[in-house]
Amino acid sequence: MMMIVTILTTVVEVAAIMLYFPPLPATVTAAAAASSLSSYPSQQFLAVQEIINTTKSASHVPHTQLFDHETLTSDDSHDGKRWKLNLVHRDKLSENDVGHKRMIQARLKRDVKRVAILNTRINGYGGDAGGGTGRYEVEDFGSEVVSGMQQGSGEYFVRIGVGSPPRSQYMVVDSGSDVVWIQCLPCKQCYQQSDPLFDPADSASFVAVFCGSTVCQHAETAAGCRGHGGGRWCKYEVSYGDGSYTKGTLALETLSFGNTFIRNVAIGCGHRNQGLFIGAAGLLGIGGGSMSLVSQLGGEAGGAFSYCLVSRGTGSPGSLEFGRESLPRDSVVWVPLLRNARNPSFYYVGLSGLGVGGVQVTIPEPIFKLSDMGHGGVVMDTGTAVTRLPTVAYTTFRDAFIAQTTDLPRTGPVSIFDTCYNLNGFVTVRVPTVSFYFSGGPVLTLPASNFLIPVDDMGTFCFAFAPTSSGLSIIGNIQQEGIQISFDSANGLMGFGPNVC
Repeated sequence: MMMIVTILTTVVEVAAIMLYFPPLPATVTAAAAASSLSSYPSQQFLAVQEIINTTKSASHVPHTQLFDHETLTSDDSHDGKRWKLNLVHRDKLSENDVGHKRMIQARLKRDVKRVAILNTRINGYGGDAGGGTGRYEVEDFGSEVVSGMQQGSGEYFVRIGVGSPPRSQYMVVDSGSDVVWIQCLPCKQCYQQSDPLFDPADSASFVAVFCGSTVCQHAETAAGCRGHGGGRWCKYEVSYGDGSYTKGTLALETLSFGNTFIRNVAIGCGHRNQGLFIGAAGLLGIGGGSMSLVSQLGGEAGGAFSYCLVSRGTGSPGSLEFGRESLPRDSVVWVPLLRNARNPSFYYVGLSGLGVGGVQVTIPEPIFKLSDMGHGGVVMDTGTAVTRLPTVAYTTFRDAFIAQTTDLPRTGPVSIFDTCYNLNGFVTVRVPTVSFYFSGGPVLTLPASNFLIPVDDMGTFCFAFAPTSSGLSIIGNIQQEGIQISFDSANGLMGFGPNVC
């Protein structure tokens, strides 16, 4: 088994998305970085009424209309080196008009499970390194991404083609997993999904992996063989810690993104599947292990991808792109990726501290360090919504924020949020800035809408961080929204900016 998981009185200023990070090259020294970051903004504005209005309108968009729009829409821009298609936030997928409050409540419940899964994988079983040695050359490509939260699974979906001829499927995109798998016929146990189940018999490119193959021998997902003699094929099993799992046959198959075809991708063809994947046909792992799609691509595309998670409630598109041409060349803040040999799937970054109002709060730096034994550290994760911080760090951080928002009316806690405000009647409010201080000097100051979020459509906004008793810190997708985030695994770097979406 490979892994265990799975804003009364109005303010007239208009709120602006504010990202503060210096245009530092990857080779900049820590001293130079610190010197160039001697001052930070202390305040910014949150457009309360605009966010509330957007939240209300987003909750009433028909589910089927959005799926029809998102399935095929893209800019189809292909310069010979990369593909870029649209990414759409999960909040735009709503099968029923359940209202923003219920959507948030369901989202936070799923988020608690996600964090439990990550902690189980890291603290309990090490990692999910993955197996095959093959590298598959391909042009750079990207894909339209939509969210799977309203389908009961994951945070974001990607729409791709599987097989020859390609059958379009929605798959959960997960930066903390390595396996690519899809539900397959004959299905002995399958959950409900939006698309028809994939039938390998209808694909001319489907090839089951035999037990004696290199892929099977090196895949840590491999769980034995079936059949007899030369007809035996490689069986895989993946468990996600919350009771979700997929079991079936390891295979090589063609995946397609628009007009780009990627042949001989090692995928799991799941005949027994259960868990939090309702609506999706499977999972597209883009983690750091050798079985992830990013690692399998190899060549020029291998190890390099970029995404921009579209801000909640907006009509602007985000993107998911793969390949070295997807990496920004100028005005980007690069920070080192840290390697955890026990958990190679995860993208760890060095975090030295947190800031409120332009000042770094007093938190001992060792709280965020990745130990030599692979414990603790800070993980970037697309599958977690709310950033989690060790309790000591969270309490100090939260108290600093509360101390600078005494002029805003407080209200009771909501779900995992213990710091909430009643901003009903406000148009815009002034709030302190919130920043991540990364090791080596770079500082990322978040837009106000990335740390004060509406939890209903009546003006209740909450500080979108939460404590954890674990030593693991997780930077979630709410804090990542609207910021271009890039991974250059070949050079061990992660970048912020320069674009916003």
